[in-house]
Amino acid sequence: MKTRLLLFVLLILFQFPLIAQRSVLGEGPAGLVGMSDKKLMLIDQFIQDYVNKGYIPGGVFLIARDNQIVYYKNFGFRSTDKKAPYQKDDIFRIASMTKAVTTVAIMQLYEQGKLGLDDPVMNYIPAFKNSKVLDQFNAKDSSYTTVPVKSPITIRQLLTHTSGIVYGAFSQGALRAIYAKKGLMDVGLSHPKMTTEEFINRLADVPLAFQPGEKYNYGLNMDVLGRVVEVVSGTKLSDYFRKNIFEPLGMKSTFFYLPKEKQAKLVPIYMQREDGTLDMAANTGGISAGMDYPLQADNNHYAGGGGLSSTAMDYATFIQALLNNGEYNGKRILSRKTIEVMTGDQMIRLNQQGNGYSNRPGETFCLGFSLVTDQGKGIGMKSPGTYEWAGYFNTKFFIDPKEQLIFVGMTQILGTRHGELWDRLTALMYSAIED
Repeated sequence: MKTRLLLFVLLILFQFPLIAQRSVLGEGPAGLVGMSDKKLMLIDQFIQDYVNKGYIPGGVFLIARDNQIVYYKNFGFRSTDKKAPYQKDDIFRIASMTKAVTTVAIMQLYEQGKLGLDDPVMNYIPAFKNSKVLDQFNAKDSSYTTVPVKSPITIRQLLTHTSGIVYGAFSQGALRAIYAKKGLMDVGLSHPKMTTEEFINRLADVPLAFQPGEKYNYGLNMDVLGRVVEVVSGTKLSDYFRKNIFEPLGMKSTFFYLPKEKQAKLVPIYMQREDGTLDMAANTGGISAGMDYPLQADNNHYAGGGGLSSTAMDYATFIQALLNNGEYNGKRILSRKTIEVMTGDQMIRLNQQGNGYSNRPGETFCLGFSLVTDQGKGIGMKSPGTYEWAGYFNTKFFIDPKEQLIFVGMTQILGTRHGELWDRLTALMYSAIED
């Protein structure tokens, strides 16, 4: 009896390190996690073809299944003279992929009981007590009239882009003119003068595009939530991210503003000319004004909707933690139940009304991410339950819980003409699944 008990204990002790390691990304043969190395090699040909044709300059691409990296490669050159190849540890402006990090921060505070999803944002940022909705606009002098909000903007509405707050740079007509008049066209990534608090207080004075909760419209909502994190936690957003997300996960190359020792790893931004060829991007103003913002001095402006820069591996670690139900390498950043709330469909009613994220069944929005539902099985390869987002400079990620699959793609192009890259790449990686 004692011998059997000893063997049982030894077996458990032997298995424990293996179980613990399962929550950490590591490289290994694709066949061990039910994927084909041969089919994954087709991705090499596909990406290199896009580089050779000048569709993309190159970049870094990572795929992992069951916590095992099955594909992690760099392609192309970060310089037009083709003397500086992209490296795996290069740092990319991830822009709107910052929104996922801000979402996690908000959900951390939610599960700690420090805020409620349906709390009015004015409870945390008093400037929103005076929110109004745009009514009439005079194009001659950009003057306008407003009507009162029927109900205050909530945290949930900010997480789902249903607050009525928009991006001035992506808008047309009245709202674009009003944002320009308020000096809010060049926000969303960084700002050389305004702190986060100053920016959000000024944004609160801009009329909403519609009544809160009425429809989906992509906007500066996550920037507001970044300020909420600061108010609730009593710390700067950069410090909150570092202490509660980056350090626990071991993310050592993700910042709003890069330290000097990391600055050489920041890749340049390309753009495509009219003839389709690639060249270094020029400062075109608007949201992309000051494209070297990660190299600027920290002036306490932290764009929760787009200010971070990161590496493929850092970001893969972050989304792997979400796929692991909030845990990575023994560190927990969210609970399983919180992630269930975060990834639940928030657009059922609005989608039915034609005012949601998409009019195509199966494409919807959860808290902070787009989401594939059961009706989306025929749209593409991604499983129902997949949640994802992308970045302004052509970066992309997704998390597929059913297949235990994550993907991070890092390129750096302003205004790409080949957005089909991601769908075609997705088809290739899913075709490599053999189990």
